[in-house]
Amino acid sequence: MTEVAMNVTKFESKSHNNPDEVRAPAKTRVEIVRLPGYTLGRMNMQPGWKWSECVKPVVKTDSCQVSHVGYVVSGSITVRLTDGTQKTFEAGSSYTIPPGHDAWVEGSQPFQCIEVLSAEQYAKPA
Repeated sequence: MTEVAMNVTKFESKSHNNPDEVRAPAKTRVEIVRLPGYTLGRMNMQPGWKWSECVKPVVKTDSCQVSHVGYVVSGSITVRLTDGTQKTFEAGSSYTIPPGHDAWVEGSQPFQCIEVLSAEQYAKPA
């Protein structure tokens, strides 16, 4: 696999505790931080959260059409691709998820992750 060179040109830090933008569909809180050339999101989903019930009404697509690359901080989430393939991601896992999926929080703990690819588009109203 060939890696794409990424260059950082500015020394900067921002806190997700004081985000540049917050999106809050049902049972969801997405805290967006923009750094030069990069957007990161801290995503928090409450127990009972399901993409098709909480985010779908906001983005108005049949399935999530965003690519995801991230890290699970806490909790557990199951993702099902439109072809039926399904995986569960737990705290400590890094992941990639292609467009065309549904997802839901597993169990009674909130799910929290840090996204490094989808944050700019995720849960933006159509």
